[in-house]
Amino acid sequence: MDPSVDTWDLSSPLISLWINRFYIYLGFAVSISLWICLQIVIKMQDRSLQEKYVPRAPQDLMTNGYVSLQEKDIFVSGVKIFYGSQTGTAKGFATVLAEAVMSLDLPVAIINLKEYDPDDHLIEEVTSKNVCVFLVATYTDGRPTESAEWFCKWLEEASIDFRFGKSYLKGMRYAVFGLGNSAYASHFNKVGKNVDKWLWMLGAHRVMSRGEGDCDVVKSKHGSIEADFRAWKTKFISQLQALQKGERKKSCGGHCKKGKCESHQHGSEEREEGSHEQDELHHKDTEEEEPFESSSEEEFGGEDRQSLNSIVDVEDLGKIMDHVKKEKREKEQQEEKSGLFRNMGRNEDGERRAMITPALREALTKQGYQLIGSHSGVKLCRWTKSMLRGRGGCYKHTFYGIESHRCMETTPSLACANKCVFCWRHHTNPVGTEWRWKVDQPEMILKEAVENHQNMIKQFKGVPGVKAERFEEGMTVKHCALSLVGEPIMYPEINRFLKLLHQCKISSFLVTNAQFPAEIRNLKPVTQLYVSVDASTKESLKKIDRPLFKDFWQRFLDSLKALAAKQQRTVYRLTLVKAWNVDELQAYAQLVFLGNPDFIEVKGVTYCGESSASNLTMAHVPWHEEVVQFVRELVDLIPDYEIACEHEHSNCLLIAHKKFKIGGEWWTWIDYNRFQELIQEYEDSGGSKTFSAKDYMARTPHWALFGANERGFDPKDTRHQRKNKSKAISGC
Repeated sequence: MDPSVDTWDLSSPLISLWINRFYIYLGFAVSISLWICLQIVIKMQDRSLQEKYVPRAPQDLMTNGYVSLQEKDIFVSGVKIFYGSQTGTAKGFATVLAEAVMSLDLPVAIINLKEYDPDDHLIEEVTSKNVCVFLVATYTDGRPTESAEWFCKWLEEASIDFRFGKSYLKGMRYAVFGLGNSAYASHFNKVGKNVDKWLWMLGAHRVMSRGEGDCDVVKSKHGSIEADFRAWKTKFISQLQALQKGERKKSCGGHCKKGKCESHQHGSEEREEGSHEQDELHHKDTEEEEPFESSSEEEFGGEDRQSLNSIVDVEDLGKIMDHVKKEKREKEQQEEKSGLFRNMGRNEDGERRAMITPALREALTKQGYQLIGSHSGVKLCRWTKSMLRGRGGCYKHTFYGIESHRCMETTPSLACANKCVFCWRHHTNPVGTEWRWKVDQPEMILKEAVENHQNMIKQFKGVPGVKAERFEEGMTVKHCALSLVGEPIMYPEINRFLKLLHQCKISSFLVTNAQFPAEIRNLKPVTQLYVSVDASTKESLKKIDRPLFKDFWQRFLDSLKALAAKQQRTVYRLTLVKAWNVDELQAYAQLVFLGNPDFIEVKGVTYCGESSASNLTMAHVPWHEEVVQFVRELVDLIPDYEIACEHEHSNCLLIAHKKFKIGGEWWTWIDYNRFQELIQEYEDSGGSKTFSAKDYMARTPHWALFGANERGFDPKDTRHQRKNKSKAISGC
């Protein structure tokens, strides 16, 4: 036998090496197998313990009858306590509440509302999983403390601004505790109630009922304001603990009869959201299809009545019906008594009535108007606020060099002769074809307009982001936009009012709806005169502007002819409504030849939210590219004009007559100092020394021109994009 074939030499080095490797690999494999088995056993033991001791939550996933554990959810990431304090009470409460929150191992931040910018940061609370607490005091006259004034002003305006919408703060959770004195019953905790209301209107979710502290120890529910706060704090901490666990406590907050609301019957979270006071629902007017002439009483006659959507107990129906019948009898008696004077626009004493009635005053005040006398108003434009903070100016800044932070938006007449479908005030103003109200003097209107404007500017002192130099400049009005609402040219003393503006070195930008040709012809020189050209045919004008005059089309054409006779700067303002007036290019071109304006502003319609007064929707808002295309096609039909400027942010372009293009450069801006010199010479000469639009023009900067990279945004400022999820809306 050959040993080299039938036997192995185990002493061979090669055979020994392979045997050693075999045992190493075998040991390694056995070790891995044992480690895997051990891990499986540990996991099974952990699962057994979890299923035995951890209650199953509704959000746990079920698979074949077994609980599949997820990563632990965080329901509350922290608490932010905002306070507005004057004497230090609210600040002290904030500190006490913070200590209680920290006992729950939750991070907490105390924030002075005076140092907080809601425009930049409030939207962050939508996704933060924080609970925001607002401790706000009310002065005896109903105003917020100085530290909370800006926050409250911003919140109020946002709640009624269609650009924010009803879901702007959807996802944010909050609670409010107000500090007040019930001795001043009409204003007791007004600020707390308003903050609660405005947050709710913006879509935020109230985690518990509003608390109210009373400085009047006699009327305080718990004997003192400190005791009121402690009682509310205890409830809040309990609610916070429930939220930490993912539970949702329910409370009707005492706004219902016990046992009758869903929160008592079922503990529904939705009841807490829906239990908000019924008077916070927006009033919607109902109108006939054809516009009619009305007074402010007729427009707002039902403002104070209880909403038809209110929940009414059956046992209360009898009282309500008696009240309605009594109200009807009183109305009939009043109409019989005053019927003689109604058609004359006079009251029972034979005097002309005030245009602003109590109901109208309340409605417009809620919208942020500062009302003046019996028929005028002033309001702070959002572009004024924007430029104060270095965030850019309006399209008039881009096109004509207006300093938006020094521009006062006002009107000497809240009444109008149209009911335009895109009216941004939803027709809260009275309408009429002639002036039939009492007349306030222009000196008083201008004085109070400037004072009210300055008071609104003062509210920005110390607001985060406001530039000190622009705040100082903003206190001096340099421009006046007579375009707030209504028809300013209806005011019988409009020429005296314009003269007063110019004497105060304030430029004038007057907008008319082209229904008063005689008034346009009689109008003294203004810095710039606008005519709204909302349609180019009789049919579309009736559909869009819904004018009251039966001869509205002839008035419209006569107004354009009157504009052509003006020597100073004139402007057509075209508002494009998609599917309504964007296909009338040739007809628009004919109107341009008729009025021969210096400039044509073309702007996409601004959607101002739902209104029973109009069926306008977001579908009618053209994209900026569509506006640009319309302008290009229109310019091809009017050879004396070219596209000059663009303000993309406002979805607006400027077409200018070629006479303002000198040496290849556009001169669409205004030399305001030169205009004041010219108007003074005109007045001194008794109107004999006239001047033209080219006498006070100024060169347009490159960034404002159509085609520039800036798209009409001033590079000196910083563009601010609002951090919300809502769809972009055109307009300014």
